[in-house]
Amino acid sequence: MQDWTRDSDRLVTELEPNEAAVVRGLVGEIKDMLTARADQAPQDELAELTGMRAGPSTPPEESVLARLLPDFIRPERDSFEPEAESADTAGALRSLHEPELIEHKSGVAATVLDTCPERGGRVSLTEEQAESWLSALNDVRLALGTALGVSEEVPDEPPEDQLQREHYYVYQWLTWVQESLIQALSS
Repeated sequence: MQDWTRDSDRLVTELEPNEAAVVRGLVGEIKDMLTARADQAPQDELAELTGMRAGPSTPPEESVLARLLPDFIRPERDSFEPEAESADTAGALRSLHEPELIEHKSGVAATVLDTCPERGGRVSLTEEQAESWLSALNDVRLALGTALGVSEEVPDEPPEDQLQREHYYVYQWLTWVQESLIQALSS
């Protein structure tokens, strides 16, 4: 892949076939996870009448999805168990806002899938599409980072396990892709 560059009002790069496959595959996986979560939303007659969708009130059990759809409030750091009132508030906020968050994340993923050539080649984005790419790439990096246990406290070195090492290198490459796109947007 080449650095992202600005060409008039477009942001452009060239993706190798394997790079396009990685981007499309990982973004597609995130989109599928979000769709599955949206399908878990309760069916509510009032929501159908008012148009106000309700989502699940409990956080996802799977750690990657929980990272992508965090609580809207955090319990006090000194407490191991959130107070019942905080848990109720978090559940209510999740139920109200998670459908919109899933819709946004699914939308940016769809933009990437629509603009990333299946077999590699030239990618040419508007600024709005570039913002969608940044958001979707960030979601993929969050998912990979969660699966790999990447955090500020963990040393920035590849894992011993071969499969995890490969995922780590993809994580690093996506970081570079994201940074390159940010620089092109800023130019």
